[in-house]
Amino acid sequence: MRIGLVGKPNVGKSTFFSAATLAKVDIANYPFCTIEANVGVAFIAAPEPCPCKDLRIRLENEGRLEPVSEDDPRKGSICQPRTGTCVGHVRLVPTFLVDVAGLVPGAADGRGRGNAFLADLANCDALIQVVDAAGLTDIEGNPIAAVSDIESALREETSFLTQELDSWIYGLLDDGWSRGSRRVQAEGEKGLSKYLHERFTGLGASQSHILQALDAFRNKWGDLETPWLWSEEKIRSLALFLRQQLFPIHIAANKADSTKGEPWLAIESNGLVQPTMADMELALRRADSGGMIEYSPGSDCFDIADKSKLNPAQLNALSSMKEKLSQSGGTGVTNLISGVLFGALDHVVVYPVADENAWKDGEGKVLPDALVVPNGIEAKALAYKVHTDLGDGFIRAVDGRTRRIVGADHECRDSDVVKIHSK
Repeated sequence: MRIGLVGKPNVGKSTFFSAATLAKVDIANYPFCTIEANVGVAFIAAPEPCPCKDLRIRLENEGRLEPVSEDDPRKGSICQPRTGTCVGHVRLVPTFLVDVAGLVPGAADGRGRGNAFLADLANCDALIQVVDAAGLTDIEGNPIAAVSDIESALREETSFLTQELDSWIYGLLDDGWSRGSRRVQAEGEKGLSKYLHERFTGLGASQSHILQALDAFRNKWGDLETPWLWSEEKIRSLALFLRQQLFPIHIAANKADSTKGEPWLAIESNGLVQPTMADMELALRRADSGGMIEYSPGSDCFDIADKSKLNPAQLNALSSMKEKLSQSGGTGVTNLISGVLFGALDHVVVYPVADENAWKDGEGKVLPDALVVPNGIEAKALAYKVHTDLGDGFIRAVDGRTRRIVGADHECRDSDVVKIHSK
């Protein structure tokens, strides 16, 4: 999964990216600090407890494992993740974040990084637009005094991204519209969907994306009929529906700790809107890595490891952050990514194994792999996610929880443990 971080310059995208991934990138108070897209991995808690919790219960009941001790650093987890961690049966799974250079008005016409910016978004499964909820930057990302009407400023900031994407997609449509129209004349409506699919495959378009966009377009305009006679208004309308399918947009109302009230409530979005404090999340993550505190991303609290090792200034800073964290219910960074991944995109975590009884791989590791996949993915499609050879040679699968043999069309659900049999 790839989630793109977008927005105007100087709103905290790179800070958000670093806070989520702990990757080291340039962070500065000026536009276009990020020139080329940064790609990193964020580890997000799976929505359901790791199956190692159920495995532990089974092994304890069978007398094959001692109960959890109070000093167990993993708090009962017995899985052996190849990537991420699992503590207290909270399994962290990876998702890719793409920190894209700041967008300025007119990108579709070549301003800023122009189409290079827009191309960076291709193949992202969703977008998180980071906006300045404190109103401390103008529309091009230049630092300013706080705006007087923050709600209007936020509405302007969120709308210009969709307008730029709509203009970009319209340009791609308009450039080849005569060719697409000839396909429709020769092949009918099916020719239009085929043409659009071919045109936008490079942006990650599936046939489903195209058909849903055409359905929405048809609901507004009626039968498609003679696209070669469509007005510019109708073609721009199609561009909008295509954008909605190709680029789902969610909002991170950043710098929420510097705002008065809750101005993000005025944001109009068909995606999630989450107040975030990326600066605080990054500071907490770094303090945790440095052994100063014990903090779990997404939590609304933390513990100071050893107060005697901190000076008064550090203690005061941590005390202030603890108060803000408690009042806000967390920094919002991890919660937003989780909401996009598991909520809006409807993905789940499935655990493929080689041994359906012990839940181990071929090397004897317990539940080493946790795959983030679409909810309801069929067993054969899951096999291809594990390895192409497993998909090509698929025979059957086994539900590791029930030991039931299932076929290629078996739909996998959250926290399933699956054994794939292949030739």
